Amino acid sequence: MNSPTDTDVLAGRQAMTDNAIQRVLVLEMVRVTEAAAIAAAQLIGRGDEKAADAAAVEAMRKAFDTLYMDGTVVIGEGERDEAPMLYIGEKVGMGKGPKIDIALDPLEGTTITAKAGPNALAVLAAAEEGCLLNAPDVYMDKLAVGPGYPEGIIDLAKSPSDNVRAVAEAKGVEPRQINVCVLDRPRHAELIAELRALGCGVVLIGDGDVAGVIAVTDEDTTIDMYMGQGGAPEGVLAAAALRCVGGQFNGRLVFRNDDEKARARKWGITDLDRIYKLEDLAKGDCIFAATGVTSGSLLDGVKRRRRLTGEVYMTTESVVMRASSGTVRWIRGEHRIA
Repeated sequence: MNSPTDTDVLAGRQAMTDNAIQRVLVLEMVRVTEAAAIAAAQLIGRGDEKAADAAAVEAMRKAFDTLYMDGTVVIGEGERDEAPMLYIGEKVGMGKGPKIDIALDPLEGTTITAKAGPNALAVLAAAEEGCLLNAPDVYMDKLAVGPGYPEGIIDLAKSPSDNVRAVAEAKGVEPRQINVCVLDRPRHAELIAELRALGCGVVLIGDGDVAGVIAVTDEDTTIDMYMGQGGAPEGVLAAAALRCVGGQFNGRLVFRNDDEKARARKWGITDLDRIYKLEDLAKGDCIFAATGVTSGSLLDGVKRRRRLTGEVYMTTESVVMRASSGTVRWIRGEHRIA
């Protein structure tokens, strides 16, 4: 048996170091979403979407800068000339340590926050370099189910009715016993009509389709499927979450004009009609983290509290998941306010 060389020993130490860094990053990512959520929460119900989003962006960026990593935003607040912070291609972190790709939405549900509605989140996904799709800021047709179904049970190339029937058959129920979550938008009028004609329950949400997709993984929500058109960046974030907890996802980019098609080609997307599966969008060892801004089906929102001593603090609820271990942690935090 050959004894290990110095190179072997160094490689082993490096692998252990990288793994330790990744494990630390899992919890550090929660600090980032907590910071964004607390900042956005100051503007709940104030009717100013831009101010709430800007507060979340600034807080998230500052929190990133404390992390030992060489991070790159692959899905962010737009391209550099469209956003002052957290734009696609921006470097985050200390510039040292593992190379990490970041997909983020500092405030998923700006309108929700402005109107004090449910399900607003601060969300991010992180993965090893090259493991997240560089999705342009366009729409995406989405189709998702939770874990436990045969692989390929859903297919965007088929009709909504066919997909519902396939899931119902696999579940051993009638289509009328399937609940489908859909964004409440005029563009979904035909989809909603088709689902209701089939007898399905249609759960309409006003915003926040990341939470809508994740809901298919939780039996308590009674949601079996997610369907409809929403933002492509949110599709990648949702796919990262499903990579951690299980489920299936199909996505297909939707282009409204030549400018959007050109934007996609800029990020290396040449097959504009491609149907993306889960691991096309998020692969490798993914981390997903989210903190509630307003209370919803997934997480409680930020709450301001005061102790009898007069000390003011904020409470947060977060979830963080890791694909390689399948670990899901629910975290409640208390944050003192000066």
